[in-house]
Amino acid sequence: MGVLGELDQRLFTRVAGARLPGADPALTRLSHSADHGRLWLCGAAGLAVVGGRTARRAALRGAGSLALASLTVNTVVKWGARRPRPLLDHVPPIRQLTRQPHTTSFPSGHSASAAAFATAVALESTRYGLLVAPLAAAVAFSRVYVGVHYPGDVLAGVAIGAGAAALTCRWWPARVGVPERERPAAEAPALPDGEGLVVFMNSRAGSGAPGSSLPPTEHLRGLLPRAELIEVGPDDDFTELLDRAVDRARRSGGALGVCGGDGSVNAAAHAAARYGLALAVFPGGTLNHFAQDVGVPEFEDTAVAVARGEAVAVDIGVATSVTGDEVRFLNTFSIGLYPELVALREQLEKRLGKWPAAAVALTRVLRTATPIELTVNGRSRRLWLLFAGNGRYRPDGFAPTYRPRLDDGLLDLRMVDGGHRLARTRVVVSALAGALGRSRVYSAEAVPRVRLEGLRGTDTLAHDGEVAPTPVELTLGKEHRALVVYRPALPQNELAQQVRLATATARYRARMRGRRLPADGDPSARC
Repeated sequence: MGVLGELDQRLFTRVAGARLPGADPALTRLSHSADHGRLWLCGAAGLAVVGGRTARRAALRGAGSLALASLTVNTVVKWGARRPRPLLDHVPPIRQLTRQPHTTSFPSGHSASAAAFATAVALESTRYGLLVAPLAAAVAFSRVYVGVHYPGDVLAGVAIGAGAAALTCRWWPARVGVPERERPAAEAPALPDGEGLVVFMNSRAGSGAPGSSLPPTEHLRGLLPRAELIEVGPDDDFTELLDRAVDRARRSGGALGVCGGDGSVNAAAHAAARYGLALAVFPGGTLNHFAQDVGVPEFEDTAVAVARGEAVAVDIGVATSVTGDEVRFLNTFSIGLYPELVALREQLEKRLGKWPAAAVALTRVLRTATPIELTVNGRSRRLWLLFAGNGRYRPDGFAPTYRPRLDDGLLDLRMVDGGHRLARTRVVVSALAGALGRSRVYSAEAVPRVRLEGLRGTDTLAHDGEVAPTPVELTLGKEHRALVVYRPALPQNELAQQVRLATATARYRARMRGRRLPADGDPSARC
């Protein structure tokens, strides 16, 4: 036995002989509860049910990391190490497990699972990670305390689990918080209780507030009772009501709000920028890409920013034809296969996950596609697709997920070249291997401006989910920091938001059933 082995044995003996008052039954039960990852799978389910978008992402990443860590430990490392379990001579019988494990000792699978889940959750949310970390540490310690692992086994398991969680970021980058310095504050009027805010609400978009069973109007009235709401129904004129909302906002000297999907937000954003109004975005669509990236994933985030007057300035992408016609976009612009690729990917990603769904969608679309021909900045190209994002997207490749900032003054230009031999096969293989950035048929760069001429082989272009005819020539550029959007200066506590939302939902349902509601001052109304 080497020096490390002797140290490992000495530490095990010391922990086995330790006496922690009241810990024996608790740590034994905790260690047993983590068998086969049950504890962490229950934790993932709890996060997904109780939490908001961030919690659901954390739950999904945690479950995936748990599976990857367990697979690595149980099918690769344990069979190679073959280390016997510790002797139980120094472990009190009260602490020993009823059923002793039969697998080899190195590394600790329980510790790997605990570290994988805790690290994955922390990658998505520091707050949720702080809730999970103590429990994960206790599980890891319990494996030595009950006598089934050496400390070295536990440390190796923790390293494998943390590595598995980090590896998931290769295919699915974590949505990290945006440093404040990357989005300087912009001036916007503070509107306590929403007084002076006129909200244009498109009831035809999406399914309402994310994670809420409240109707969007009820949700907004509860958050900003003095805001004016203008609703557009199925038979109403969208443009006419939006113009009315803009006019009301200008007359009140307040701000314009919008509740709907990315199409509604796009229209309201252009109007707000034109008249110098600050925009309050309440995500009421299906995907809400812009709201997610700007930093207002929930109604509560926007309401806090409106009341405090906290806002940022963001860029607007502009595609200008030779005739002077303009197409503006907050998220993406594309020509070629990308619109069809995105639609198919979104159908598949609920079953496969974003990255595998993107690869499958790419394979299917490229199989029947025809390249487009055009000149890009004076260079003749034959392309399968051209994608331009309003700001740089993460990650690279065919599954761009989010933008760390929206005021960088750059277009994220991505192209798949159709002029190379076996271009479709090569780009699919590169995407599956995670080596798309090194493929000769794929190019990506961040540019402030791009000129497109001689467009042939396509009749339509896509921008923010809308389709428009394709002119022969286009110039893509940016209006830098042209739109002021409400966004809280500091990220909000999602867990507290979910508690408040649950309380508001319970009150609304009680009112709908005609029951007496508890007053705000009644302790029974509080969580």
